[in-house]
Amino acid sequence: MENNAQYIKMTQTPVSRLIASLTVPTVISMLVTNIYNMVDTAFVGKLGTSASGAVGIVFGFMTILMAFGFLFGQGSGNYVGRMLGRQDRAAASRYASTGFFLSFSFGLLIEILGFVFLRRLIYALGSTDTIFPYAASYIRWILIAAPFTVSSFTLNNILRYEGKASFSMIGLVAGSLLNIAGDPLFMFVFHLGVSGAGLSTALSQIVSFCILLSAFFRGKTQSTLSTKSVTLKKSLLSDIVLTGLPSLLRNALGCISTMLLNSLASQYGDAAVAGMSIASRVAMFCLSIAIGIGQGFQPVSSFNYGAGKMERVKKAYFFTMAFATVCLAVLCTLCLCFNASIIRVFRDDPAVIAVASRALRLQCIALYVQGVCVITEFLMQTTGQKLLSSLHSSFRAGIIFIPCLALLAYFRGLSGIEEAQPLAYVLTSIVDIPFIFIALRKIA
Repeated sequence: MENNAQYIKMTQTPVSRLIASLTVPTVISMLVTNIYNMVDTAFVGKLGTSASGAVGIVFGFMTILMAFGFLFGQGSGNYVGRMLGRQDRAAASRYASTGFFLSFSFGLLIEILGFVFLRRLIYALGSTDTIFPYAASYIRWILIAAPFTVSSFTLNNILRYEGKASFSMIGLVAGSLLNIAGDPLFMFVFHLGVSGAGLSTALSQIVSFCILLSAFFRGKTQSTLSTKSVTLKKSLLSDIVLTGLPSLLRNALGCISTMLLNSLASQYGDAAVAGMSIASRVAMFCLSIAIGIGQGFQPVSSFNYGAGKMERVKKAYFFTMAFATVCLAVLCTLCLCFNASIIRVFRDDPAVIAVASRALRLQCIALYVQGVCVITEFLMQTTGQKLLSSLHSSFRAGIIFIPCLALLAYFRGLSGIEEAQPLAYVLTSIVDIPFIFIALRKIA
C-alpha cells in the first residue's frame, strides 16, 4: 500500500506542488551544506591568509570525492527512480546496491592513493609552499573519511530519486551542523588549528553516512541495500556509469578548473588564492539554490519518464526552470548589493577583499541565467539522453571555462583570472540554447 501511495504521489500530484514539496528539503540541504562551507572558510580565515588559501586547495580535492559519489549516485539513482516508476522494486534494489558498494570501494581506493601520493597531490591542487603545511594538515583527515564521503553522496542521490528527499536532508543537515559546531571546538578549544577543521569535517561525513545508511535498514525506502543484490553485469554497470557520467564530468572538470585557477592565482600570492577561493564559495552558494531546486525536479522527471508520462516531465521542466531562475536572480542581486560586507566576513584583509570583491561581483552578474543551464542538464540526465547530457555537462563545467581562464590569465593577468568564470557562464548560456530544443524534442 505504501509503495502504491508513493507511485500515485509521484505520477498524479500536480507537478508544481510535487516539485515544491521535494525542493524544500533539497534546498535546505544545499543551503546548510554551503553555509557550512562558508563558515569553515571563515573560521580557518582567522588563522591567516595562507590557512584561508588551504581551504580552497582542499576544496578542489573534495570535488573529486563528490565527482565519484555523484557518478554512482546519479547513475544508480536515475534507474532506481525509473524502475520504481515501472513498479519493479527488485530491479531498483539491484541498481541501488551496486551503486552503493561501488562508491564505497572507489572511496577506499582514493584514500589509499591519496596517502601514497600526498605531497604531489597537494601541489597538483595548486598549493604554494606557504599554503602547503596547512593544506597537508587539513587533507589528511579528508582522506581518512573518503570512503564515507563518496558513498554518502551516493546514498543521498538514491534517496532523492526515490522521492525520499526528507531523509536525505536529515543526513546532510545533521552532518553539516555537527561540522559547524566542531570547527571552533577542535580549532580553538582543543588548539588543533587547521587540522581541527579537517577532523571536524571527517567526523561529520561519517555521521552523515551512518544516518543516510540507516534509512535503508529501517525499512524507510522502497529499494534495499544488500550484497546479494550487487551485480557486475556489463549492461547494468554501463547504465550506471553512462548515466552518472555527466555528473562525473561536471565535478571532475570542476576540480581541474579549480586546480588551474589556484595554480594561476598562486603566481600573485596567497591573497589572490584566498580571494578567488572566497568568491567561488559565495557564488557557489547562490548557484546551489538553483541546483537544490533542480534536485527536487530530478526524481519527478525520472519517475514519470519511467512511467511513460512525458507531458508531466515537460511541465515539470518548465516550472522548475522558471522557479530556479527567479530564486537565483534574487540571491545574485543581494550579493551585488552587499558585496564587500560579505567578503569581509571571511577575511578582513584589504588584499583579499580587493580580489574577492571584483571576482564575486562579476560572477553574480553572469549567474542570472545559469538556472536554465542547470535544469536543462538535469532534464537530459533523467530522461536517458546520456551522450547529450555528458556533452552539455562538459561544456558547462570546463570545456568553455578552462580556455577562457588560460587565455585571460595570459593576456590580462589577475584581472583576467577574475573575469574568466563570468565569461564562461555567458558563453555557456549561449551554447545552451540548441540543447534545450534537442532535449525537448527527444521526449516529445
